[in-house]
Amino acid sequence: MRLFRQLSWFLKEHKTSYLIAVVLLIITGFIDLTPPWLIGKVIDGLRSGSMDRTTLIQYVVGLLVISVASFILTYLWLAKLFGTAFLLERTLRSRFFTHLLKLTPTFYQKNRTGDLMALATNDLKAVERTAGFGVLTLVDSLNMTAITLVVMGVAIDWKLTLAALLPMPLLAYAMNKLGSQIHGRFIVAQDAFGTMNDQVVESISGLRVIRSFVQEEIDVKKFDDTTTDVFEKNMHVAKIDVLFEPIIKLLVGISYLIGLSFGTYLVFTNDITLGQLVAFNIYLGMLIWPMYAFGELINVIQRGTASLDRLEATMRVKPLIASTPKVEVVRPEVITLTNLTFTYPETNHPSLHGIDLTIKHGQTIGIVGPTGSGKTTLLRQFLREYPIGRDMLKVNGTPYEDVALETVRGWTGYVSQEHLLFSKSVRDNILFGAGEATEAELQEAIRLAAFTTDIETLDQGLQTMVGERGVTLSGGQKQRLSIARAMLKKPELLLLDDSLSAVDAKTESQIIDAIRTNRHQSTTLIVAHRLSAVAHADEILVLQDGVISERGTHEQLMERRGWYAEQFERQSEET
Repeated sequence: MRLFRQLSWFLKEHKTSYLIAVVLLIITGFIDLTPPWLIGKVIDGLRSGSMDRTTLIQYVVGLLVISVASFILTYLWLAKLFGTAFLLERTLRSRFFTHLLKLTPTFYQKNRTGDLMALATNDLKAVERTAGFGVLTLVDSLNMTAITLVVMGVAIDWKLTLAALLPMPLLAYAMNKLGSQIHGRFIVAQDAFGTMNDQVVESISGLRVIRSFVQEEIDVKKFDDTTTDVFEKNMHVAKIDVLFEPIIKLLVGISYLIGLSFGTYLVFTNDITLGQLVAFNIYLGMLIWPMYAFGELINVIQRGTASLDRLEATMRVKPLIASTPKVEVVRPEVITLTNLTFTYPETNHPSLHGIDLTIKHGQTIGIVGPTGSGKTTLLRQFLREYPIGRDMLKVNGTPYEDVALETVRGWTGYVSQEHLLFSKSVRDNILFGAGEATEAELQEAIRLAAFTTDIETLDQGLQTMVGERGVTLSGGQKQRLSIARAMLKKPELLLLDDSLSAVDAKTESQIIDAIRTNRHQSTTLIVAHRLSAVAHADEILVLQDGVISERGTHEQLMERRGWYAEQFERQSEET
């Protein structure tokens, strides 16, 4: 019962609900044992002729009252037990999702989306089933079995009861063997389900690419192979799962045969009455559910344990970045990078090496360089997504590590290369970062992002639904909507990671002019491949192989006739 120990925190927190459910379940078990005894008394009374009409009516009314009481109590304990189990599922799902939000990019590089979806759906459902149906089968199988056996042994005949229980050790042995096998097979099946989920996510998100390369049939074949693998692994589980009920029925059938044969002999020897034999067989029939429940208990617990083990393995993963605030920083007046060197986890070659930079409040810094030179990596250091050496990055003289993560990300507005939009309206997507804003502030952010004209062309304006990941918008519209979202936040530190690549030169000029005019009192870092986007910057850094190869203003870099001047002239000629 390792799973119940793992869930002890929840069981203790909701012990009152479980206690009420268990008590009502036990009371219901006692009540359900009364009808067979009454039926046996009625049969013996009719057989001996001592049963009159009044007594018979009393027995019938008693059976009706017992049935109604059993119905009410069963409803109450079912609602209490399974309602608490659903609460466990909600609690675990909330904890799991909250934990995922805290984890750093390294975790998502190692774990597939499909596996995480499987954990948040199938595995959590298996744990919930254990907390509900598992507790039911545990209590009911033990309670009903114990009570029924005591009544059979005391009220009828102990010799007959022992004889009918001869097949039970075989049942316990079979359940133990089947349970140990289903645990491992269920983990393998859940892993396969995660793989299938991941492939579905990739195929749907990459549907345009699949169609453009005419790979539909190949992708369907690949998906068929994956679903076949999932099917085979689940069939592997089912081959063990389906053995539970037949084995239980076989052994209970043997118990019936022993009980009926030996019971008939006892009736002929006048050790028990015919009514007692009938009552005994009804009680034996009532043991079918506890026996079946015991088998289901092993099955459910093994599945739940396997799922909880998978969940806890993810929950034990610690984020590489922890928020350990020591100093309160209201606004980033000066940000200093000193010999900043950074290497991505699980790689050996540093992506950044020896970066020295001082950024004063209100400055605009341009970051350019060849593809793969470390521009995005440098920008992401300001978001604290990865750990770096202490004192390499400071704000107002305080190491970034000593400032709360919420504070750092609270004063930062980030527009990434991949513009993630939500399946909501244009208005909701822009308001996402700021939460609430006045209509005037919303319109100002749209103007700064040069998105006003596009809003007017949309069918429903700001209420237009953008579709999943902004599928109804063009690349340039996605970029400007993302910029508007960041501008509405009015961040102290704005990070634009090649966020103007999909707009034309005129629109780019409008956005840059808006940034220069409206953010002269805030800090802006712009990563760009089109150098005209950073020509106005107070300082421009040229990164090559993770090292600053050139730095200065636009005019200074043009005079040096290096990489920057060469690229700027080439782009100017192309324009």
